[in-house]
Amino acid sequence: MMRLMETDAGAPMSRFATATSARERQLEILELARSNGRVDVTALASGMAVAPETIRRDLKLLEDHGLVRRTYGGAHPVESAGYETDLKQRETEYLPEKRRIAQEAVQHLDGAESIFIDEGFLPRLIAQALPGDHQITVVTASLPVATMLATRPACTVIMLGGRVRGRTLATVEHWVTRMLSEFVIDLAFLGANGISLTHGLTTPDPVVAEVKSAVIKNSHRVVFAGAHTKFSTSTFCRFGEVSDLD
Repeated sequence: MMRLMETDAGAPMSRFATATSARERQLEILELARSNGRVDVTALASGMAVAPETIRRDLKLLEDHGLVRRTYGGAHPVESAGYETDLKQRETEYLPEKRRIAQEAVQHLDGAESIFIDEGFLPRLIAQALPGDHQITVVTASLPVATMLATRPACTVIMLGGRVRGRTLATVEHWVTRMLSEFVIDLAFLGANGISLTHGLTTPDPVVAEVKSAVIKNSHRVVFAGAHTKFSTSTFCRFGEVSDLD
């Protein structure tokens, strides 16, 4: 079991009471990071009535346990087999940056006649950014992406059938991978919950990993689209290597 403990110098209480208080504070920080998408050192120090250095030590301990990743002035949660953000939360995080990434991603179409668009909020922004006059077949497991593009005259949308995950509104399991095996896709826009040179491309859920792996196998080109928070991070299931990306 993870032990999250710290002793604040000069605190007028017993060692046991201090350690318990520190553990509760660290767990509260983790809960806030997961509910809000990130935490800020200054705001946490003010709200918890401790020094910013104490919060920084808390965040370092949480990072050492693989629960958060520190950024300038704060931290954001690391996704795992037991924790994964939902679409509602992703819609509020780093929105300007994600829009710029989406605009850049569609510059790599290079005449592709068929594309795969992954599940998630950033892929949905890529779908929005597709040029309206580009004749294209879009294959997707994402219900929001399929709904968005189905009314575009220039788009033919193929929705992959399967069980729908409520967290991401995307289809998974063997029905999806069976359909993918019948296609040869020109270009795939693929996301990941983590990407690193050591562990490759990862995602928390095995059934999602199977879909993403099948996409890589059946696509001529694969373009990764992800915000900076995904880099040097790894989650439970590996579905590809960095070398699989174009």
